[in-house]
Amino acid sequence: MSSVNWNARLSDIALNVKPSPIRALMKYTKTPGVISFAGGNPDPAVFPVAEFSEASAILAREGKDVLQYGATDGYAPLKDYIAKWMAPRMGRETKPEEMLITTGSQEGMDLLCSVLLNDGDTIIVEGPTYPGAIHAMRNRGARFLSVPCDKDGLCVDMLPAVIEQGRKDGHRIKFIYTIVNFQNPSGSTLSEGRRAKLLDIAEKYDLIIFEDDPYGHLRYTGNSVPTIFSMDKKESGRVVYACSFSKILAPGTRVAWIVGDPELMQKMIMIKQGTNLCSSVVAQALVYEYCRLGHLEGFLPKIIAHYSKKRDAMEAGFKKYLPSNTIYNTPEGGFFFWLQVPGIDSNALFMKAIEHGVAFVTGPSFFVDGSGLDFMRTCFTFAQPEELEEGAKRLGAAIKAL
Repeated sequence: MSSVNWNARLSDIALNVKPSPIRALMKYTKTPGVISFAGGNPDPAVFPVAEFSEASAILAREGKDVLQYGATDGYAPLKDYIAKWMAPRMGRETKPEEMLITTGSQEGMDLLCSVLLNDGDTIIVEGPTYPGAIHAMRNRGARFLSVPCDKDGLCVDMLPAVIEQGRKDGHRIKFIYTIVNFQNPSGSTLSEGRRAKLLDIAEKYDLIIFEDDPYGHLRYTGNSVPTIFSMDKKESGRVVYACSFSKILAPGTRVAWIVGDPELMQKMIMIKQGTNLCSSVVAQALVYEYCRLGHLEGFLPKIIAHYSKKRDAMEAGFKKYLPSNTIYNTPEGGFFFWLQVPGIDSNALFMKAIEHGVAFVTGPSFFVDGSGLDFMRTCFTFAQPEELEEGAKRLGAAIKAL
């Protein structure tokens, strides 16, 4: 056993850091026979293994460059591909100096916080929101103000009052964080009207918008909504956009990107130089070659069809087995259902659900103040088709048994 008194040596961040609430629940999902609706994982059954193997030919062709240190801002051919591929969504081709390749979107979030936040600064987040974002932001000393979501996303009309009261209360508000499409965990999509109003509010109060969009390509029904970035016709630079290959290709690549004002990107690049120098050039080159060969455009319709059927199967199971007072909206895309069973303690329900052989994520995990006790998130992408109805049946039985 160590004789070092670590508590006397650790930083304030290390002393106050808490484990991811979702990761803490994962040990229960490993129980034999448990059907997991918990983790937000893609289905490995559809990973493009053969196509990635084909793409690995780039190592033989360009290995002397690919195996070397790379530019901190990212592998140039991949950046060029992303700029062209994303142009319809972004409203234009973004410039190389506006884009930074990151090791997963989590790194992009951490870098943005590192260049914008001082200890005690405030971020406006959705209630509920992604726990990984809360974790990264708290690690940078953030405080939070929360604004509710409904079926149309962030309740933007509530923002001015929250901003004005927050500033009266001494909050130094730096940016607004929103997951715009098929939000994690609520599954909601921020409507076009609300996006335009959010941009107006950000301009009025001189705030940055962090537009996180990891699920936007996974739409199963309905019509696409323009990105907030593309709606900023003034190109004011106040919208920072992030996306990732984790949900639309494979999370093991750890390749994501963030787009914003060149001045901001340069500061993030300098911080990244002091952390990991550059993201894996091998991973970036493999993803680029996979895309160059045309595989991504063929893969997206395949996974959209695959996940759409799973969403429908989970919805059918819920309609059949959950209590009639269960409240949820069917997401038009993404990975998640967000359920509310009024009066139910989701923490107690989780342990009862494990006894019945099914797992989910409890509601308080997604709120900065630990509220949301009667909510839960279920993921439909990872479980196999035959497990979705059975898992819904087990969840319904657990609710009735509580």
